[in-house]
Amino acid sequence: MYKVNEIFYSLQGEGFWTGTPMVFVRLSGCNLRCPFCDTDHAEYEELSADEVVRKALSVAGDCRRICLTGGEPSLQADAPLVTAFHETGFQLHMETNGTRPLHEGIDWVTLSPKEDVPGLAGNGRVVLEKADEVKLVFDETIPEERLEYWRAFPATWHFLQPCDVGDPARNREILRQTISYIASHPSWRLSLQTHKTLGIR
Repeated sequence: MYKVNEIFYSLQGEGFWTGTPMVFVRLSGCNLRCPFCDTDHAEYEELSADEVVRKALSVAGDCRRICLTGGEPSLQADAPLVTAFHETGFQLHMETNGTRPLHEGIDWVTLSPKEDVPGLAGNGRVVLEKADEVKLVFDETIPEERLEYWRAFPATWHFLQPCDVGDPARNREILRQTISYIASHPSWRLSLQTHKTLGIR
């Protein structure tokens, strides 16, 4: 059984697939406690793999892209769940902090590393060796050598995403710094939380 917080249909708001319709399956629970986390994933209902797929199909319409998110989806996303989605024709995306190995069959891996988040005491160490995209939450506290480390991480795309700290003035300054850094380091791209700007989930 899987602890499922919610299943909903929307547009991807971040990273490479921004603007793309997807069914989001938010799994409950995370192995990290990042201070800027804005996701309430504590509540859940227990569902079998078939029940998860049926609920996804009920909101998907013609869409056949699933995004497993959380929380940290790698805590639960196992071979039976991956197989159940693929047998129904879904392409499977996952957003992960990269601290746990992933089962084979994930079609697109978004790594959002938290190694450099203060206060995690090393618990955010990434064990993945590659990803399709890196999406690094950016603020001015990340040392240059860590930014270079993640820029060189084996991935096709590398995104910096301004940290949302909940203060509009501070957010504008972090955005300005993010844009300035990308402009001088053009192997990075900008990722924005466009779903928040648009007022969608």
